[in-house]
Amino acid sequence: MAHNASMEEFEALLNESFEMDTPEEGSVVKGKVIAVEAGQAIIDVGYKMEGRVDLKEFADPGEQPNINVGDEVEVFLRSAENARGEAVISREMARREEAWDRLEKAYAAEERVEGAIFGRVKGGFTVDLGGAVAFLPGSQVDVRPVRDAGPLMGLKQPFQILKMDRRRGNIVVSRRAILEESRAEQRAEVISNLTEGQNVDGVVKNITEYGAFVDLGGVDGLLHVTDMAWRRVNHPSEILAIGETVKVQVIKINKETHRISLGMKQLQEDPWDLVAAKYPLESTHTGRVTNITDYGAFVELEPGVEGLVHVSEMSWTKKNVHPGKIVSTSQEVEVMVLEIDQAKRRVSLGLKQTMRNPWEVFAETHPEGTEVEGEVKNITEFGLFIGLEGEIDGMVHLSDISWDERGEDAIQNYRKGDVVQAVVSEVDTDKERISLSIKNLGGDKFAEAVGGVKRGAIITVTVTSIEDGGIEVEYEGMKSFIRRSDLSRDRAEQRPERFSVGDKVDARVTNIDSKSHRLGLSIKAREIAEEKEAVQQYGSSDSGASLGDILGAALKSDND
Repeated sequence: MAHNASMEEFEALLNESFEMDTPEEGSVVKGKVIAVEAGQAIIDVGYKMEGRVDLKEFADPGEQPNINVGDEVEVFLRSAENARGEAVISREMARREEAWDRLEKAYAAEERVEGAIFGRVKGGFTVDLGGAVAFLPGSQVDVRPVRDAGPLMGLKQPFQILKMDRRRGNIVVSRRAILEESRAEQRAEVISNLTEGQNVDGVVKNITEYGAFVDLGGVDGLLHVTDMAWRRVNHPSEILAIGETVKVQVIKINKETHRISLGMKQLQEDPWDLVAAKYPLESTHTGRVTNITDYGAFVELEPGVEGLVHVSEMSWTKKNVHPGKIVSTSQEVEVMVLEIDQAKRRVSLGLKQTMRNPWEVFAETHPEGTEVEGEVKNITEFGLFIGLEGEIDGMVHLSDISWDERGEDAIQNYRKGDVVQAVVSEVDTDKERISLSIKNLGGDKFAEAVGGVKRGAIITVTVTSIEDGGIEVEYEGMKSFIRRSDLSRDRAEQRPERFSVGDKVDARVTNIDSKSHRLGLSIKAREIAEEKEAVQQYGSSDSGASLGDILGAALKSDND
């Protein structure tokens, strides 16, 4: 009985000894390098167990392995024995376990960790953090996109852990966060030494469409394209190049956002200080067209001084065309200064003012009565437009087309493109109008016909047409119209139908319009005038004679 108890105690002690001496699989154990051969290190992990580890597992990315016989190392025991009776161990897995413990502590404390970029993967890079592999997204490599990451490969540098999941084996790190932090410190120091209005030297770091970023020694400032020169700059690359050293002035510093606005033109003399003296009103100058818009063209008078030629000031004759059809970019043009607004830094220029008004030229060279020839440019409901010298038009009104036909009928004989002859009737330079007449070719028949007729005269006309509103009559070949209200002083007799075509009618001349070639006629006015004359000759208000007696006497006198 006692013998059996002692055997059980011995077996328990033996098992306890085995458990204490034999390392547990899946744990990190210490071992000693006993040999290095065939690219492998042979390591004794105790309890007469040996294993092999490839030498590359002892090397950091991009470096040679550093392991010698006698070195003590930690390895991960994957299995106590394989088919060859050797322990299956891994230095890499041991480093990983060790690294994860260290990295978790650093992540919790928001501390930086050291690592080296050793590979490129989709969307970023792989980083060795001393045994654990992390993912570095492409957007987290630098504060600006990196085109070539070659110089960064294998270089030991600090990283910030953004997130990690040990169960899934995921670690995401950022190099950009480290750079931004140090950059912010450096930026704050540099900005504290800058003042608005200070002149500093900087290096052009980047060029965009709207300006350039200039490095002022650790902090970037924006040099906007409008602050590069007093003149118009279409693109910053016209005057700057990357890497160029430039002198700039600090225009504004935003202490909260640490943004710095820079200027180059502020170091030069403002050409606008001399504009009023150099460009007096109504003076003419030669400039270069720099930009064309829908509303006009910008003309550079000198570097830094531009003026606008509004579309309305570009041409005397081309009223509704795009400025690009009158001038072109880079064209040299002569302009006149119309207005200067010093406060708004604006100069209003005129292009047409450098050329004579074509209507004034036409009036000088074509006095009234001059015969002209031109092409029918347009036909409207009120007349014909004829193209004349100097790219201007003259108008033939309906009433000036024909003596014999009504204007509405006469205009049907013309087509666009017809070449016609006409006579200049009137030129109004202020309103830019030229009146022409086709029917006056060969002389003014109206003037000839009514040359001896005066206003108030009684003439005999022939009825040529009966209309609802009155009657059309003719005198010496000239057509006129007597309105219904002028057909008689007696309202009951104001009926056009009481007349017939061919009737001879006496009418009083109430108006002579030489411009419209019209006679104003009235039968009513004739009757009133005759009655007034009869009263004066044959009676008075106190004679006692009746109106019938007076008219009877007047008629008898006429018969005699």
